[in-house]
Amino acid sequence: MPNEEVFVPYGPTHWAALGVCVLGAAVVVVLGRRLRDSEAEVIFSRVFASVLATYTVTMLVYRWWPGNFEVHISLPVHLSDLAWMVAVIALWTRVRWATALTYYWGLTLNPQAILTPALDSPDFPHIDFIDLWVQHILVLWAALYLMWGRGGPVDWRSYRLTLAVTVMWAVATFGLNNWLGTNYGFLNGKPDNPSILDLFGPWPWYLLVEFLIITVAWALMTWPWTIRRPRSAEIRVETAG
Repeated sequence: MPNEEVFVPYGPTHWAALGVCVLGAAVVVVLGRRLRDSEAEVIFSRVFASVLATYTVTMLVYRWWPGNFEVHISLPVHLSDLAWMVAVIALWTRVRWATALTYYWGLTLNPQAILTPALDSPDFPHIDFIDLWVQHILVLWAALYLMWGRGGPVDWRSYRLTLAVTVMWAVATFGLNNWLGTNYGFLNGKPDNPSILDLFGPWPWYLLVEFLIITVAWALMTWPWTIRRPRSAEIRVETAG
């Protein structure tokens, strides 16, 4: 691939994509707050779900199209693939478990591809660039909208559920990688290009470090939603009402 077609981290296209990401995040949160508990909010959520599902399914069909399919990259078994699926369910149905998974995955594992993208990936307007950025940004927006726009708090049960589902995904994907000779989720080895995983030691120890970091990070993300206001503050709010 010629150098001018290779994506440059924190180059012009990266900053442009990050700008769109931040601007859109603000819009969906503000819009969610204004539409909260209204019929318009339900319509917006389902339109959002439809756009996300239509885009990702279209890209999945493209990846599976004859001549495009590659077993190493085309299977929808990345955690980011599960993230968009549960985000669609959460946006459409408001079910609590899907909202929780979208929150934890969408705001931690998903942004890694946004903040530390692969150094050997193609730049805009290559379809791979568009696919990566649109999918990950939409999932990030969905998580922000669900939690701070529409209002969908999590608790320690949500935390335990997400940890359990993530471990099950890792075990299943590790087995699939061994069977197919793939490396989805970088569970069977580090990526060829430099990444944050290089700081966590060799395989398999970096997997343990990752798990410990995620366990702590998700606990910190859960704690603020579980803090109870002092009883006196609740009484003042009720009296004012």
